[in-house]
Amino acid sequence: MKVMDILKKYSESIDKEIEASLNTIDPTKLCEASDHLIKAGGKKIRPSLVVLSCEAVGGKSEDALKTAASMELIHTFSLIHDDIMDKDEMRRGKPSVHMLWGEPMAILAGDTLFSKAFETILDTDVENIPPKRVVEALRTVVDSCIKICEGQALDIGFEGKLDVKEDEYMNMIYKKTAALIAASTKAGTILGGGTEEQIQALAEYGRLIGLAFQIQDDYLDVVSDEEDIGKPVGSDIVEGKMTLMVVHALANASKDDKERLISILKANNEDLVDDAIAIFNKYGSIEYTRDIALRNVKTAKELLDVLEDSEAKESLKLLADFVLERNH
Repeated sequence: MKVMDILKKYSESIDKEIEASLNTIDPTKLCEASDHLIKAGGKKIRPSLVVLSCEAVGGKSEDALKTAASMELIHTFSLIHDDIMDKDEMRRGKPSVHMLWGEPMAILAGDTLFSKAFETILDTDVENIPPKRVVEALRTVVDSCIKICEGQALDIGFEGKLDVKEDEYMNMIYKKTAALIAASTKAGTILGGGTEEQIQALAEYGRLIGLAFQIQDDYLDVVSDEEDIGKPVGSDIVEGKMTLMVVHALANASKDDKERLISILKANNEDLVDDAIAIFNKYGSIEYTRDIALRNVKTAKELLDVLEDSEAKESLKLLADFVLERNH
């Protein structure tokens, strides 16, 4: 089975849950703003991970659908607010929510999705699932939302800071990106009735592929074609962003090369991208970034040994590989 087939397998059921959650929003303008990015599409990796994790420990997919839908609502809320903070005008090939409805309505749309996510989890049929599991799944999701906000705050704090350490960077991307993916696998395993060992293993699997997902984005920014990633190659460099390869290069470069790289990151000049990439190559920073992502995915797949063989387990392995195989 191909990864896109895995992601499509549950998407119709997840979309129905999302639609049921959002169609009660009033006024219409707020409903449209809230639904805009969801209708624009998305791979739905996080909700699929909820359902697959539930199935992998012997649970039924329908028992995890509401929590799966909530993960997509939370992810979408974070994208809407990210676009406002970063002043990004496009998302998923469409104008950002704040470009169409203005910042105040976009903030409200994000807040509405955030609230709807918890309402959706609480609508889980407790006749089929012990209420204790629903509460634990909800606790997991709430914790990840706090981490997302902490991660975004850390990321903002990195702006203009050129002495970020690798462990600081990894902590930031864990909170900003990987925490919600880890919560997806953990919550799904809880709802499916997994053992404590399985819950911890699947949570760590999610954390590792979440880190690899963000690190792969760092990597793609300098090795991909503009057509594949949908933005100019080296745009992170032009924007002066802290990425793993920047952190690695600054930690290992000579005094002159370090000063040169810092000046490039401050210049906001796309003509200097090749110069930065040359410094990355000189200190093995691109290869280092790729190796970290590869190691994370390898370890994540090994953690799945706590599961009995099943189609869901194989799908989780394929999704781990997909993190590194994607080109955008």
